[in-house]
Amino acid sequence: MLRYQCEDAVRFWNSKKGEDRECVGTTSRQKQKFTHIAGSKSFACAAEDEEQLSSQKVGRLQLFDITHKKKDGSPMTTEVAEVMEKLKDKKAEYEMIASSDSSVNIDGIDN
Repeated sequence: MLRYQCEDAVRFWNSKKGEDRECVGTTSRQKQKFTHIAGSKSFACAAEDEEQLSSQKVGRLQLFDITHKKKDGSPMTTEVAEVMEKLKDKKAEYEMIASSDSSVNIDGIDN
């Protein structure tokens, strides 16, 4: 970053418009229900990394599970725990239907 760009950035941060934008961002972050641990890594990259580790394709349900758990394996928030439980119930329900109905495609169950 060049010196004049840095000065412009500081000027913007200290302006009314910059302070308003900061308030909007802070408010938006506080309203988020689902925080993830992927950081700046895209979900596609996180899925690819997991696929390389496990040698299996990672579906959306598994990716949600991977990116919304703490290092100790517990869910990030209670809302995430509730969603994970609902998703697992729906998956089990779908698998039961698929086992009795041959027209249901079980290959896309994670997607």
